[in-house]
Amino acid sequence: MMNIVLTAINAKYIHSNLAVYSLRAYASDYRNEISIAEYTINQQMDDILMDLYKKKPEVLCFSCYIWNITYVEDLIREIKKLFPRLPVWVGGPEVSYDAKDVLTRLPEVTGVMMGEGEATFLELMEYYHCKEEKQLADIKGIAYRSADGEIRENEWRKTIDLSTVPFVYNDIEDFKNKIIYYESSRGCPFSCSYCLSSVDKCLRFRDLELVKKELQFFIDQEVPQVKFVDRTFNCNHKRTVEIWNYLIEHDKGVTNFHFEVAADLLNEEELKLIEKMRPGLIQLEIGVQSTNETTIKEIKRTMKFAEVARIVERINQNQNVHQHLDLIAGLPYEDLSSFQKSFDDVYSLRPEQLQLGFLKVLKGSYMEEQKEQYGLTYKSKPPYEVLYTNWLSYEDVLQLKMVENMVEVYYNSGQFVYTLRRLETRFASAFDLYKSLGEYYEKCGFHLMSHSRISRYEILLDFIAELETGEDELYRELLTLDLYLRENIKNRPAFAGDYTVSKEMKRKFPKNVHLEKFQYDVMGNCEKKEQVFLFDYENRSKLTYQASCKKLENSLQ
Repeated sequence: MMNIVLTAINAKYIHSNLAVYSLRAYASDYRNEISIAEYTINQQMDDILMDLYKKKPEVLCFSCYIWNITYVEDLIREIKKLFPRLPVWVGGPEVSYDAKDVLTRLPEVTGVMMGEGEATFLELMEYYHCKEEKQLADIKGIAYRSADGEIRENEWRKTIDLSTVPFVYNDIEDFKNKIIYYESSRGCPFSCSYCLSSVDKCLRFRDLELVKKELQFFIDQEVPQVKFVDRTFNCNHKRTVEIWNYLIEHDKGVTNFHFEVAADLLNEEELKLIEKMRPGLIQLEIGVQSTNETTIKEIKRTMKFAEVARIVERINQNQNVHQHLDLIAGLPYEDLSSFQKSFDDVYSLRPEQLQLGFLKVLKGSYMEEQKEQYGLTYKSKPPYEVLYTNWLSYEDVLQLKMVENMVEVYYNSGQFVYTLRRLETRFASAFDLYKSLGEYYEKCGFHLMSHSRISRYEILLDFIAELETGEDELYRELLTLDLYLRENIKNRPAFAGDYTVSKEMKRKFPKNVHLEKFQYDVMGNCEKKEQVFLFDYENRSKLTYQASCKKLENSLQ
C-alpha cells in the first residue's frame, strides 16, 4: 500500500476540482491508496504546508491552472525541503505546453503529466508499484528528469474514450456546499486563437445514456447547481435536444444546470425547448468576445453577432433563463473605439451578466505565437494578462479596468436595475455612463476604498446630483425601489426619506412584506403619479432574486 496525494488549490472554497477526482476514479485499482487534498489560494501557505506534511505522502501530485500556478510552485519548493526525496508530479493546462521549461525552473519537480491525465496517471501508479517492470521512458504523455539529470519529453498520449472515466460524484456528501462540475464532452469544434481548447482537435462525447443516468443522480440529490464544463455544449444539436428534453421531463424544481453555448448555433427546436423550461432550470454562458468582424476573423472564431443578438433577445423575452455574455479586451484589431462599440452592442441585449474580461496569453495558444505581430505585451507572471497591443494602449486598458469595475458593482450585481435604465438616457452610450461613473469614483478617491452595499447607493445618488438632471427626487425613489426589490432592510437609509405608508395600511398585510409609497411611476414611464407597491420576499424571481412586486389598487391605498 502506498500513500498518493492528489492536491488541488482552488480559487474559492465553493469550487471543486473535477480533474483530481477523475484521476482517482480512473485509477480505481489503487483508489484506497489515493487521497485528495483540496485547498484554496486564499488560505495561508503555512496551513497547507502543515496539512500536507501530516499526510506523509509517498507521491504528491498537483493540478495546475493559470490562477494557482504561482502558489503551487512556491508550495512545491517548501514541501521538498521537508521531503527531499518525495516524487512530485504536476499536471494541467498551465504546465502541459511548456513541460521542459517547468522542469528547468523547478528542479524540485519529478515530472509533468501533459494533456489529458487519466490514463497517464494510471500508468504512473503502475510504475510506482512495479518499478522493476515499468520505466518512465515507457509512459506516454509525460516529461521527466532522468537519473542522469537530463530532461526528457515522451510522446503525447492519444485521447481516451470519455465514457471510460467513472462517475466521480457517488459520495455526494464530499461536495456539500460546492459547485458541481460535470463533463459530457471534451475538445472543441472551434479554433479560437486565445483558447487552449482548440489545441485538442479531438471532440468526444460521453455516452448519452450514461449522461442521463448521472444527471438523474444530481436531480434526485437536489444538487443546487451543476456546471457543464463542455466548451461548446450545443455543437451537436441532436444531443443537446435529448439532454434538455431529459432535464425538462425529470426536473424537480431545484437543480440549475449551467451550459456554455454558441448562441448563433441554437436552432428552432432548441429555442422552443428553452421556452418550455421553468425559470432557473438552465443558465447560458455565451462568449461573444467582440463584435468587430475583423477581430473575430483574426482570432479564428466563428460567430455571427447579428444572429447572436437575435437569439439572446428571443430568449430574454420569455424571462426564464439567466444569460451571461462575455467580452475580451485586448484582442487584435480592437482599439478603444472598437471595444466601446462591442460593449454597447452586447449591453443593448440586456443579459443578466456582462463579463468584461481581459486577454490572457496562454502558453501553447496560437495567440502566444502571434504576440510579436500584434505588438502584444502582457504580464510575465500568471495570469499573463494583456498590458497593451498595437491597437490598445496601457492607458486604454486602465480606462477599461475602471469600466469593468463599475459594471461589476452596478450592473452585474443586479441591485440598481431601474435606476440604471433611467440613468442610461442621460448618456450617449452605456459605455459612457460607466466610464463617467468610474471617473467620478477616481475623482473622489472612492476607487481606493471598500464600500458597504448602502454606500454604493449613496455614491450613485451623489453622482447623479452632479449631473444636474433636475430629477433628484425621481432618482431617490428609483434607488429606493431597487433597494427594496433586493432586501427588506431593517434600518431605512437616509436617501429613502421618511416612511410614508400609514400604520393602518401596513397592519392589513403580513410582516414578511414591505409597502412603499412612491410619487413617481417608478416601474413605468417615471411620470409623476402617486402609487403604492407591495414587495413580497417569500416569492422571488429565480433569475434575478428580486422580490415579487405588485402595485396595490386604489381602493387599498
